[in-house]
Amino acid sequence: MRSDNHERRSGTGRGGAGRPGGQDRGRRGRTEAQRGGVRGRGPYAGSRRGGSPAPDREGRPSREDRPSRPARARDQEGRGAQEHDEPPLPEGVEAADLDRAVRSRLRTLSKPNADRVARHLVMAGELIDSDPERAYAHAQAASRRAGRVDVVREAVALTAYALGRYGEALRELRTVRRLSGEDLHRAIEADCERGLGRPERALALAAEAPATMAATDRVELAIVESGARLDLGEPEAALLALEQVDGVGGPAERLRLAEHRATVLDALGRDAEAARLRAALPGAEDEVVFQEIPIEETGDDRAEHHPGADAADPGSPDTQQERP
Repeated sequence: MRSDNHERRSGTGRGGAGRPGGQDRGRRGRTEAQRGGVRGRGPYAGSRRGGSPAPDREGRPSREDRPSRPARARDQEGRGAQEHDEPPLPEGVEAADLDRAVRSRLRTLSKPNADRVARHLVMAGELIDSDPERAYAHAQAASRRAGRVDVVREAVALTAYALGRYGEALRELRTVRRLSGEDLHRAIEADCERGLGRPERALALAAEAPATMAATDRVELAIVESGARLDLGEPEAALLALEQVDGVGGPAERLRLAEHRATVLDALGRDAEAARLRAALPGAEDEVVFQEIPIEETGDDRAEHHPGADAADPGSPDTQQERP
């Protein structure tokens, strides 16, 4: 999710704070929430969502689609009590800092409530790398105000995932899919199953993935599938999963695949090949060690730093020989 508007606040663009799969599980990175229209700009993808929230059990629109006066009154009446339990919002954080496509999902709320929810989402996106606990608190605050809005529940899911709360993240992602009608987080769902110690379920989710997945999503899902195979002690199958997406995506995806391939090669006992692959990765330079090296002074240096050093030492043998 990336926007080119650099005036907006940075959101979940955790360039690497963990991605689904392998050694990265439990750290947040380029998940689906950061791709598309909002990467680094507001926490959660709204640009690819369309339609209205799912109807309730009676087939009527959800409450957020019924902006009646009673609903708005209830919205405002609970605001004071909610604010008491919410994490503080810095003065400089504004609703306009959130990506416009994401804000559009909040139109079913009253304006005061929508503005506050948007500000919590901005904070969740900004903090998810540096302070995921606080990011989670902001996402929860937004959810208490707008729990039937898909992008809000997505915020809860992704911050929970960042904290390693895989069961909660999995439940929230399923709710997001129900509310939005879109399957946007298949790789993260599968990785949550891995985090819960259920690699077989992760593989089942990967096998049921829609054929229309974007290239980036296919790569992330293949990495999760490969990691699940490693969990099961099947390194050959893990390598095969990666080979299925060879050449898919751009430089970022190819780098991700190479990193995980090196891990799989280690599991296969092909250490030398893994080492060569890592050495070829961008930034894989020899570590530079800085040491203080003593500098030997020349005669001129000694004369400059020690005035009078060129005068004969009265106690030196040369001086003694010159004495009558």
